[in-house]
Amino acid sequence: MDAKRRYTLALSCPDRVGIVAAVSTFLASHNGWIVEASHHADHGSARFFMRQEILAESLFFDLPELRRLFAPIAAQFGMDWRVTDSAVKHRIVLMVSREDHCLDDLLYRWRAQEFGFDVACVISNHESLRGFVEWHGIPYHHVPVTPEKKPQAFSEVLRLFEQYRGDTLVLARYMQILPPQVCLALPGRIVNIHHSFLPSFAGARPYHQAYARGVKLIGATCHYVTADLDAGPIIEQDTVRVDHGDFVEDLVRYGKDIEKAVLARGLRYHVEGRVLLDANKTVVFR
Repeated sequence: MDAKRRYTLALSCPDRVGIVAAVSTFLASHNGWIVEASHHADHGSARFFMRQEILAESLFFDLPELRRLFAPIAAQFGMDWRVTDSAVKHRIVLMVSREDHCLDDLLYRWRAQEFGFDVACVISNHESLRGFVEWHGIPYHHVPVTPEKKPQAFSEVLRLFEQYRGDTLVLARYMQILPPQVCLALPGRIVNIHHSFLPSFAGARPYHQAYARGVKLIGATCHYVTADLDAGPIIEQDTVRVDHGDFVEDLVRYGKDIEKAVLARGLRYHVEGRVLLDANKTVVFR
């Protein structure tokens, strides 16, 4: 038995009695070996959230058949659901501008195979990181963004995303605002790192905003991108303490370390199917 390969079932549905029993009974009836299970009932939205990891080799059939057999139960409970296979790596398309600390960190984690993702390509509005990216053997696409040709630029971004069969678009300090056409085309599939502890100091130059306010904590936020600027569902956050002796350059330096860690954690939760959307909030099964 391959103890590493797992199917991950993630779902949400209106809360009611019998959901856990139905799912567990279904898996047990097919010899499914559950190795990780998480549940959450949200009283505010009256929805139930579940994530199960099942040893793939414990079942007598493949993933398409699992989906076919589970579909009637999903319909019975009105589930939003998905099943993924750990043997199939998640394909991410990275978008960057000039700052490379988040890109560097993710490429290191990709080389180290820290979790199940592949970098399909990198898209940038600048040429400056081409050599570094191509040294890794990853395709690099320069898509300039100008006020006159912004719609064409982001149409090209979507075309490249489809060409490379991307699963998730990751903004690794991409310093352009995505237009609604992109956000609406990829709901729940665009992950961003914002260099602020949102909702505080949204928009541009958040470290300068924080310094001007004399804050004692700065942070970073990994979140899904929506058409509302820096207001999408939050996946992960972290902070670091600062004081009156720190200058704005210190805040930027501290912040880069937090940004890398928060983006990596948030992306890992997303790739592993640990994030379920609840309106403009998330349920994250760490």
